[in-house]
Amino acid sequence: MRLAAGLEYDGSRFLGWQVQAREPTVQSCVERALCRVADHAVSITASGRTDAGVHALEQVFHFDSDAERGERSWVLGMNSHLPEGISGLWMRPVDDDFHARFSAHSRRYRYLILNRQVRPALDESRVAWCREPLDAARMNQAAQALTGEHDFTSFRASGCQARHPVREVHEISVRRQGSYVILDVTANAFLYHMVRNIAGSLIAVGKGESSPVWIAEVLKARKREAAGVTAPAEGLYFVKARYPKKYRLPGRVRAFPFTRLRT
Repeated sequence: MRLAAGLEYDGSRFLGWQVQAREPTVQSCVERALCRVADHAVSITASGRTDAGVHALEQVFHFDSDAERGERSWVLGMNSHLPEGISGLWMRPVDDDFHARFSAHSRRYRYLILNRQVRPALDESRVAWCREPLDAARMNQAAQALTGEHDFTSFRASGCQARHPVREVHEISVRRQGSYVILDVTANAFLYHMVRNIAGSLIAVGKGESSPVWIAEVLKARKREAAGVTAPAEGLYFVKARYPKKYRLPGRVRAFPFTRLRT
C-alpha cells in the first residue's frame, strides 16, 4: 500500500532534507520514525528537497508499507519517534501511481525578510535580515519579469543537478507587512537555490542598487554571475505542493507562522 503524508519542520535544526553521511537530516529522522511504526525498513520520497536551514510548512512525501495502521495511528506513532523540530501533520492512503515529486503540478515557496535596523532575536533562525530600507513595490515590479516559462540559468546554483534550467513561474509577488517584506513564488518546479537567488537579486532592487528592469536583463543573460548574491537559507519556507484532486489530499496548509507579523 502506498501512503502520502504531510510534514512540517524547523530547518534550523537539520542539515537539510536528504539523507547524507552527516546527521541529522529530516529524511533520515522520518525514515527511522516510520520504521519503528511499520516494523520494517521504510524509504520515503519528498515533493522536493530543502537545504540546511530551510523550513517547511507542509512538505509532502510518500512511502510503501504493508503494515496495517489507521491514519491517526500512523501520525501519532511517527510523531512519538520524531525529534523536536519535525511533526507529521496527516497521513492518507493513495493510489499506487501517486508520486510525491512527479505527481505535483506546482510548488510554493515564501521568503521572509525582516527589514529593520535592529537584528532579530526571537526570529533569528526563521527570517532573513536586511537593515537597509527595502522598497517592496519596486521589488514586486521587478519580479513580474520572471512570470511564465523561462530559462532560469541566471538563478541556478552551480551545483544544480536538474536536467535543464527551464521552469514556469505561475505567480510571484513581493509585499510589505509591517517590518517584514514577503516574497511568494509558485512554479511548476524549482532549480537548486532558485528562490534564494531570486530573493538576493530582488533585495538589490529593493535597496535601490539596481533598477526594476535589471531583473529582466539578468534573466535574459542566462549567466549566474549576472544575478545578485544568494539570500540566506533562514528566510526560506517550503509552503506546499499542489496535486490533482483525484488523490484527495488535504487542501489547506496550516496557518503561516507569521500570520500576525510583529511591527
